[in-house]
Amino acid sequence: MTRLSEISVNLAANQAPDAAPCLDFPRLFASEFGYVFHTLRRLGIPERDLPDVTHDVFLQVHRRVHQYDPERPVRAWLFGFAFRIASRYRRLSRNRRELLEQAPELADPEPSAQERIEHHQALDLAHQALAGLEIQRRAVFILHELDGYSIPEVARTLEVPVNTAYSRLRLARQDFSRIARRLLARGGRP
Repeated sequence: MTRLSEISVNLAANQAPDAAPCLDFPRLFASEFGYVFHTLRRLGIPERDLPDVTHDVFLQVHRRVHQYDPERPVRAWLFGFAFRIASRYRRLSRNRRELLEQAPELADPEPSAQERIEHHQALDLAHQALAGLEIQRRAVFILHELDGYSIPEVARTLEVPVNTAYSRLRLARQDFSRIARRLLARGGRP
């Protein structure tokens, strides 16, 4: 027997013999649980407490199911219970204090496994594309694009004219892009 059935049987046994419920409680619980749950969420009940508070609403409903007026819509009747219980919940000092002390959820600073795999694949692709560059163009490309040196500094380091360094950089960028596109088209293989 489920927990809900046990509660229904125990509570029904405690009802007065002349009180005949107008509603079938187990059916009401099954059909309206989602409505009450989402109503409580809209009324400001924190996610962590929604299941418990929803069950509290249905315990109150079960105690008063014999008082239901069939002329009244069921959801409006349930909303009244949800509203009163949500109001009581918010008035409890432990809930107000708990909300104020709740630590913000911090994002994990470490990259996810998928991000690490993608980063590793991108590095492999870049290394393969660099390996495809002619060595003099590769040197200019590495010094300027990866190490961040200005072209005049690159020219001084490699002992070449500044215009030659600019020319090699332009050709290295073109070659790098072409090689990387070709590698991507082949699935990252040379």
